[in-house]
Amino acid sequence: MTDQQAEPREMSGPARAGALAVGFVALLYVVELVDVVVPGTLDGNGVRPRSVDGLEGVALGPLLHGGWAHLLGNTVPLLVLGFLVGLSGLRTWAQVTAIVWIVGGAAVWLVGDPGTVHLGASGLVFGWLSYLVVRGVFSRHVGQIALGVVVFLVYGGLLWGVLPGRPGISWEGHLFGAAAGALAAWLVTPRRVGD
Repeated sequence: MTDQQAEPREMSGPARAGALAVGFVALLYVVELVDVVVPGTLDGNGVRPRSVDGLEGVALGPLLHGGWAHLLGNTVPLLVLGFLVGLSGLRTWAQVTAIVWIVGGAAVWLVGDPGTVHLGASGLVFGWLSYLVVRGVFSRHVGQIALGVVVFLVYGGLLWGVLPGRPGISWEGHLFGAAAGALAAWLVTPRRVGD
C-alpha cells in the first residue's frame, strides 16, 4: 500500500456530530413521509398516558409528528442542539438521547392526561437543551458553562413551553424532556475533582 492509498480516515468530531444530527433529522423526515404515504396513521402510536397499549409510544413517540409543520418546527432546534450534544461524542449523544427519550416518555405516560396522544421530538429538544445548560454545573468546565450560557440565551425562551399553554401542545413532553435532560447531565457528565 502506498502513502496515497492510506486507510480511510474517521470523521472529525464536528463532522461526526453534524452527520449524527442530520442523520437523525433525516430519519424523522422518512418516518413522516411513510406516515403520509401509507394508508392509516402512525400518529396514533404516540404516548397514550396510563394505557397499556400506549406504552409503545414511549419508544415511538419522538419519531412521530402531527404533520410537516410540526416536524419543521422541531427541525432547526434538533439540528443545532443535536449537533452540540454530538460534539461530546457518539457515546455521550446516545446516552443523553436514551435517557431523555425513555425517562421523559415514561414520565409522560405516568402523569399525562388520559385520552391524549403525545408525539414529536420536542421532548428531545427540551432534553438536549437542559442537558447542555446544566452539564457545566456538574463538570465545572468553563467551556461547558460558557456553552450552556450561550445555549440558554439563544434557546432559553423555549423553556416557557414546559408550562401548560396552548391546547394540542404537549407541555408534559416538554417538562419531562427537560427534567430528563437535567438527569442525563447528572448521570453522564464526568465530574472534576479536587478544584
